[in-house]
Amino acid sequence: MTFSDLKLDGAFISQLEKDNFPNPTPIQQQAIPPILDGKDVLGIAKTGSGKTIAYALPLLQRLHGKKSANREIAALVMVPTRELAVQVSDALIHFSKAMKQPLITMPVYGGVSINPQMMIINSVDILVATPGRLLELVEKNAVSLKKTEILVLDEADKMLSMGFKDEMDKVLDHLPSKKQSLLFSATFTEKVSLVIQRMGIDPVVINVQVPEEDLSLIKQLGYRVTPEKKGVLLRHLIEQHDMKQVMIFCSSTYQVEHVNDKLNTNGIKSKAIHGKKAQGTRQGHLNDFKNYAETGVRCLVTTDLLSRGIDIEFLPYVINYELPRSPKDYIHRIGRTGRAENPGTVINLVTPDESHHMRVIQKKTKMKVWMEDLPEWNS
Repeated sequence: MTFSDLKLDGAFISQLEKDNFPNPTPIQQQAIPPILDGKDVLGIAKTGSGKTIAYALPLLQRLHGKKSANREIAALVMVPTRELAVQVSDALIHFSKAMKQPLITMPVYGGVSINPQMMIINSVDILVATPGRLLELVEKNAVSLKKTEILVLDEADKMLSMGFKDEMDKVLDHLPSKKQSLLFSATFTEKVSLVIQRMGIDPVVINVQVPEEDLSLIKQLGYRVTPEKKGVLLRHLIEQHDMKQVMIFCSSTYQVEHVNDKLNTNGIKSKAIHGKKAQGTRQGHLNDFKNYAETGVRCLVTTDLLSRGIDIEFLPYVINYELPRSPKDYIHRIGRTGRAENPGTVINLVTPDESHHMRVIQKKTKMKVWMEDLPEWNS
């Protein structure tokens, strides 16, 4: 199947060809037609499966030729994180430029001043927003949702797990009862089911199962190491394998900063991202990491903030400097690599205190992590 078979506008198909997207992914194949038909849709597919394009293109096509009135938003996309807001907004802006009459898209999120957002929101057609900042803008009469035609909840399960249910309920109260509702989620949980009931919709359900063999693209290793040797081992592995791009996960903001500082001190260019950094800094560091060839940034040290919702193609390495709290978080972390049919490697640094937790993760995920003793190196 090609994108042409999905009844998309020719301008979008030309842009997809330029972007080297010759064929739709399974979620795109199944979601685009009913969205174009104006139906409510629940799409269940893992992060990185192409969900953004699955709703962005038909959303733009359905709004073609329409312009929003002052401060009235034609389409609202709700997301759980600032990074995802920027990523989704970039995609919508990119494809909108292919239209004869491009629509204006804007991301809004907390952590930055609300005043600049209020000043330019009056001409926006599509708003990509985190729940808290969206409600602030509504309460200040900076934006109206009364005539919104399309609502998208992206990463719906994550928004609910992050405690956004009350905010989502308030947003729904501001939206018209008659609208097209699109929900996309990596998992179908009871909370997602309750939100669907709350919205009073009976959506077309699209469940794209992840083939078990996809996991074979990810090689998983573990090293038994004492806490005091973790930093030395980390640097040794990066240099030994000549890692050009590696995402390193830690469990706390303090540890992220500590590991990042040690890497830079030892000549390995690295950037850090966590919830306490300003949004502009976080986005800048993420862009530096993505553009390694120009910036030389080899490592991105982060908390679980970046374990979902961020699409970095061709990421070859993920290192768990500290193990995540749950097996589900482990799946999200390792899912940053082994994407787009490219192999990836996950390395876990496991202290004696973490060995039992590592066994629990393997049991719950039904994955085998090959454990090795501390390698020898010249320190």
